[in-house]
Amino acid sequence: MQRSNLTSSNSKWNRVPIETIVLEGPSIQTEIEVAKKAKKKIVRREYTKADVKELRAHSKAKTPIAKIMKLTKRTEGSLRQKAIKLGIRLGHRR
Repeated sequence: MQRSNLTSSNSKWNRVPIETIVLEGPSIQTEIEVAKKAKKKIVRREYTKADVKELRAHSKAKTPIAKIMKLTKRTEGSLRQKAIKLGIRLGHRR
């Protein structure tokens, strides 16, 4: 299997990265063009006073980190870093 990276040039402004895969078998050679996935843009959100208050309440209630992640829609790393800066603990074991 061979791969090559190309861009489709349908127009000057519409360039989509594609990947061509060449499949070689005993008697058949086939080319397949597959579109590459676009990278997801990272969106950063500042912590508001309400977010900090909620985080402190979860710490005091000893809420599991997985539950806090779902409620606040933030990553584990983000929550833990903020907790370290605030000097509180998260994800207590019971």
